[in-house]
Amino acid sequence: MVRKKRDEGVSAVAEPLAVEEHVSAGDLRAVLEEVKGYDGVIGYILRNSTSAAIDLRDPSKIIDFAILSSSALEAGEDVAGVFGLGEVRDVVVEGGDVKVLSLVVGDNRISVFMEKGADSDRILKKLLSG
Repeated sequence: MVRKKRDEGVSAVAEPLAVEEHVSAGDLRAVLEEVKGYDGVIGYILRNSTSAAIDLRDPSKIIDFAILSSSALEAGEDVAGVFGLGEVRDVVVEGGDVKVLSLVVGDNRISVFMEKGADSDRILKKLLSG
C-alpha cells in the first residue's frame, strides 16, 4: 500500500531521483534559459514563495499561462490523492497545440510550456539533473 505524504521536495512515483532539496532559483533560471532554446519550447514560469520569473514568447498570454501553470500541478496532486497514486513527481498536460510540464524542485514550482511535438522527457531530465 502506498502511503501519501505531502512534501515540498521532489518525489518519485516510479523511480528514485537524486535531486538536491535546496536548489537555488538562480541555478534553475540558468537551466531554464538553456531549456528555452530547445525546439518547440514556448517559455517557462518559475515561482517560489517570494518571487516569480516568467519568460514567454508571447507576453500577452502571461495570465493564461500562469493560470494553467498553477492549475496543472494542483490538479495532478488532487487526482493522485483521490486515486491513492502516491506523490506527484511531475505533471504533463497536453492540449491540441500546446503542452505544459509542471513540477516542484525544492521550494520552486516550475512550468515549461511547449508545442505539442516537443520532447517533454528531455526537458524533465534536464531540469532534474540541474
